[in-house]
Amino acid sequence: MDTALTAVSQKGSFPAAVTQAVPYGPTVHTWASYFTNQHHMPVERTAEICADLAQHRVSEATVLKASEHLDRCIAPSTEAVQEMLRHVEVLHVDESGLRVMGTLHWLHVACTERLTSYEVHAKRGQEAMDDAGMLGAFRGTAVHDHWKPYFKYDQCTHALCHAHHLRELRFIDQQYQQTWANDMAKLLLEINAAVEATSPLAMSWSPPELEAFATRYDAVVQAGFETNPAPMPPAEGEVKQRGRPKHPPPVNLLIRLRDFKDQVLAFMSDFRIPFDNNQGERDIRMVKVKQKVSGGFRTLEGAKCFSRIRGYISTARKNANNVFEAIREAFDGSPFIPSSDM
Repeated sequence: MDTALTAVSQKGSFPAAVTQAVPYGPTVHTWASYFTNQHHMPVERTAEICADLAQHRVSEATVLKASEHLDRCIAPSTEAVQEMLRHVEVLHVDESGLRVMGTLHWLHVACTERLTSYEVHAKRGQEAMDDAGMLGAFRGTAVHDHWKPYFKYDQCTHALCHAHHLRELRFIDQQYQQTWANDMAKLLLEINAAVEATSPLAMSWSPPELEAFATRYDAVVQAGFETNPAPMPPAEGEVKQRGRPKHPPPVNLLIRLRDFKDQVLAFMSDFRIPFDNNQGERDIRMVKVKQKVSGGFRTLEGAKCFSRIRGYISTARKNANNVFEAIREAFDGSPFIPSSDM
């Protein structure tokens, strides 16, 4: 038998993923990405873990490249989630400071109970939100705190977070001993309890029920203003203060509660709207853990890469997917993309 012919006929081919003489397969890449992005492990410690598990120490550059590769692999999922978020009925949005290259940047989140998208930007305001491409195209209800740039997006409706209101009301009650603040906190919690006790099939209350709570709300706000009367105008001959007068914290909150009544009470008019923005704050918190571990990000692109991967991981977990398997599937060319009809 011709041995040369035999050798040729038995020659196999390498898998498509094997492009180098000594490559690391998707399993090693999955480990590296999983430890650094899910558990916030430093790169050096991740390399040590791989050495203990695989009896071969990978370089720190390999660990970093694994995340860069994963970021490219999950691109279809990232784009799909962003598109879904633009069309949801209720969207949670929030922002928080993030250290990048030794300076303050901002992490913006847009999310629901089953979708998460992050954006890292040097700015906090509307420029960053426009670049994220979320609120400009959104037509549902955005749930957030009272930060003014959110209200510049007037094609959607807005609902305010009562976790923030309750903290402010508690502060005013304790520091200024103003009873209206405690009355307002009790009323908001009472309305929320009534909403939760309503049949899950209901979308809102009847007009008389809504009016009853709204009347009580107005009465508490009025009591607050009576507790904090406007200062007397300067007498003739006195120097008038320039610019807008500075209000104490109780008055600032009262003005917001009065002028944004519809946004404050949105959760009782539409039961799809939650009482608070805890969903957004929870999703922000996990990226902040990474900052506590590492102290910050060395490059802006590294921060953006991490945020996109965290969005993918968060979305996978919200949809009851195993994170390790979701990462592995992404490396295999099949990233997890949630169903748009769920």
